[in-house]
Amino acid sequence: MAGASYDRLGRGYTARRATDPRIAAAVEEALGDARSVVNVGAGTGSYEPAGREVVAVEPSAVMIAQRPPRSAPAIQAAAEALPLADDSVDAAMAIFTDHHWSDRAAGMGELRRVARKCVVMLNVDPAWTERFWLTRDYLRSFVDLVPEPYREPGYWERELRDLLGDVEIRPVPVPHDCRDGFFQAYWRRPEAYLDEAVRNSISVFHALPDDEVNAAIEQLRADLGDGTWAVRNVELLKLTELDLGLRLVVRDL
Repeated sequence: MAGASYDRLGRGYTARRATDPRIAAAVEEALGDARSVVNVGAGTGSYEPAGREVVAVEPSAVMIAQRPPRSAPAIQAAAEALPLADDSVDAAMAIFTDHHWSDRAAGMGELRRVARKCVVMLNVDPAWTERFWLTRDYLRSFVDLVPEPYREPGYWERELRDLLGDVEIRPVPVPHDCRDGFFQAYWRRPEAYLDEAVRNSISVFHALPDDEVNAAIEQLRADLGDGTWAVRNVELLKLTELDLGLRLVVRDL
């Protein structure tokens, strides 16, 4: 998934990718008493904490243009070369972004370089990719986008410890009515994936061939229509939140 361009897929992003308050609370807690924060891969400003001094770093001009008028100032730059001095902020955060970096080691090294107190990251452990019903039953080729080592349980965590040091990894359950429309967000609302606007705000659907996506969506549409999806996933309909591999990574410095 590295290198996906939000100049292409970021248009209309804010319509579906709102901050979910429950996930935001977990991020806020992880930031602790940090007063100054750099948000790396900041996008349109989701999860930027209120009441703190925030600097946003985002490579895509399209995404920067969609930031709300009162959001933190944004610098157009990449995670691998942050335009900040050493130890210049209390915390560095990176939310749903590191899988797009061209050089993960460089990006994480930059997070550690600029932060005085902590590094906070949020993303899905890639080893969970094929556990999600949308991948398992409809978009099997998504697994091929995940580099083979990352499909192995534990590899992603080991890499984080190698690059960041002694990290704490906290599970973040995804609520059934999650407001942030990332790939797994609609796990109990399958009909949402039939909406092109929903798919347009999820990078996976841009990374796969159109014919594969179209075939998957038509199969999902048919399975929703005849009840196949509900029978196959009946246990999910009883849940209000679900562990889908979303993890908060915290490195105190």
